[in-house]
Amino acid sequence: MFLLNIHNITLPISDPVLKFLLELVIILGAPLLLNRIKVPHLIGLIIAGAIVGPNGFNLLARDSSVVVTGTTGLLYIMFLAGLEIDMGDFKKNKWKSLTFSVYTFAVPFLLGYIGGYYVLHFSVLTSILFASLFSSHTLITYPLISKMGITKNRAVNILVGGTMVTDVLSLLVLAAVVGLTQGNATQGFWIQLGISVIVFGLIVLLIFPIIGKWFFKNVEDKISQYIFVLVIIYLAALIAQIAGIEDIIGAFFAGLALNKLIPRSSSLMNRVEFVGNAIFIPFFLISVGMLIDFKVFFKSWETISVAAIMLIASIGGKYLAALLTQKTFRLTNDEGTLIFGMSAASAAATLASVMVGYNIIISENAAGEPVRLLNEHVLNGSILLILISCTVSSFVSMSAAQGISAATNEDTVAEGSDEERILLAIKYQSMVDVMVNLSLLLKAKTNTENLFALNVVNEEKNESSVRNAEKVLKEAEDAAAAADVKLQSIMRYDYDVISGINNVIKEKKITDLVIGLEHERQITPAFVFNLQNGYLQNDNINVLVYHAAQPIATVNSYTVLIPELAHQEPGFFHILLRIWNIARNSGATMNFYASTPILDILNAINKKSSIEATFNPIKNWAKAEEIAGSLKENEALFIIMAKNGMISYTPRMKAIPDFLNKKLQDRNFMLLFPFSESDTNDYEKRAINNNRDFIEIGKIIRKVFK
Repeated sequence: MFLLNIHNITLPISDPVLKFLLELVIILGAPLLLNRIKVPHLIGLIIAGAIVGPNGFNLLARDSSVVVTGTTGLLYIMFLAGLEIDMGDFKKNKWKSLTFSVYTFAVPFLLGYIGGYYVLHFSVLTSILFASLFSSHTLITYPLISKMGITKNRAVNILVGGTMVTDVLSLLVLAAVVGLTQGNATQGFWIQLGISVIVFGLIVLLIFPIIGKWFFKNVEDKISQYIFVLVIIYLAALIAQIAGIEDIIGAFFAGLALNKLIPRSSSLMNRVEFVGNAIFIPFFLISVGMLIDFKVFFKSWETISVAAIMLIASIGGKYLAALLTQKTFRLTNDEGTLIFGMSAASAAATLASVMVGYNIIISENAAGEPVRLLNEHVLNGSILLILISCTVSSFVSMSAAQGISAATNEDTVAEGSDEERILLAIKYQSMVDVMVNLSLLLKAKTNTENLFALNVVNEEKNESSVRNAEKVLKEAEDAAAAADVKLQSIMRYDYDVISGINNVIKEKKITDLVIGLEHERQITPAFVFNLQNGYLQNDNINVLVYHAAQPIATVNSYTVLIPELAHQEPGFFHILLRIWNIARNSGATMNFYASTPILDILNAINKKSSIEATFNPIKNWAKAEEIAGSLKENEALFIIMAKNGMISYTPRMKAIPDFLNKKLQDRNFMLLFPFSESDTNDYEKRAINNNRDFIEIGKIIRKVFK
């Protein structure tokens, strides 16, 4: 305080520099201090908000600047939940999510109604609104779960889908009670609300993806792309408010709308997560803490009794709902605990409902004082509920997530020392982003270092060629670094490009060579000659030839053509891993066309490691070419190839380059040549993705081969 007096500063602090500095110090210090005593930093930020807030030392006011950044943080949490959800698993678990939403809405609601009507003697309408406070929950621990890398776990998918439903139901109850209280709940009111909600869903889920595709195709500036994401979040939130539902639902739907346009391994996703976790989400937690006033619990026993009932109804109800979900779907104990932990936190929707109910005056008492729909005891009790529920949520979620992560790691230790090492042959500056973005989807999630970019410089070229090569490689390094991936650049001096690439393949023990074709460039006879007599002479690597007519993130689906007998090639499994990685990292649908024996393998794989896919039998290669020639906008083509002499080789493959030049010059396509020789036939050693599902895939394929 003495220092504040010296600088003539009054409380709460209004100086923007000092105010923002204090907030940043809190965001920086809370994790550093609390990590040492194993306390989630989420709790530290909430407690810090209570200490510096108006009910603590009054260092900071909960003014418009705090509310704006805090609101953005809340919207960010819901947006990330929609953005990172695996749509394939979401569709597969939709009925489980719906069942969970019924449990997690109905059980706390029932407990809350009993407590409100029979214990606290509230009116029917007040009891219904009081009960709805406990049905909703806020995914406050989602950033913590995301950092631990288990967002694809089935429990998380069930919970995220159920959160959307239960929050909508809770807020609809709020709208209904308010309408009944104010006499507006007519038939026209319900019709208008239903129509507006449907229109909201159609706009966000159908129109927003179209706008997003157009924007990402035409705007390459990284900053503009991020600002566009923020615009989409707030626009969806605004449309939700206009429709009569809470803005957090709009943010969640915005995440679903952009789900397939922002790949999980992209630099844009990295920026979205980084800014949210560094700034917006911490500000939200601090703003929640500023609402806490510990003094009110020493003023009235009634406040304490109301708070106790609220805690029992909310946390007890969420526990019973999670237990019912676990027993119904036979989840593990850790998965059931994780569902309870993540759903236990009450913050956003609860606070919104309380404030609405508190602000509605239904009558006056004998003393002329206003009688509110929800009294001040409920308001103060909700503050304690937020603090305790968020604390319980953080500790329980972290404990369960660690158990799931540890169990997963025990099951995902790949045998052997074989690693994926991807080499990007980049010559032109225009191909840098194209190649790097592809590699981010191709690689395993755990591979953050074994990515190489090569530019071969003819020894006879002048210094300008060297400077151009350095510039290209530096841009490639920067593009990978933006996605938090380390790319090693290599500039090679050699008289012959093919010789230079082949030597690097041997020196760096490369497993995958990626060659890019510029959009305007066709597959020339010279390129085919170099491919057949140069790159494909490396029998123990995969060669991928990629042509991009549009950003890879804007591709909705891929047609994958697989020749007969391809499953008998040594490198087939390795190529499938690449395709599976692209599907998982981008969320795009894979439409496989192959013979029945291969489709049986693919179906078996998909049961173990699910992606969005269709499996279609074809009888001959001519039919495959007909399918490839009918690609629509935002569709791309993958063709698994073979060089002459391999089991799956067919003479019709010679005509594929001409076919692609004529039919698909304005589409993305990739030719995938699996390796033809290997030091081992142990397919489990080729499971470089360190994923238990893929180890199981290896076992399946090996069994089929036998």
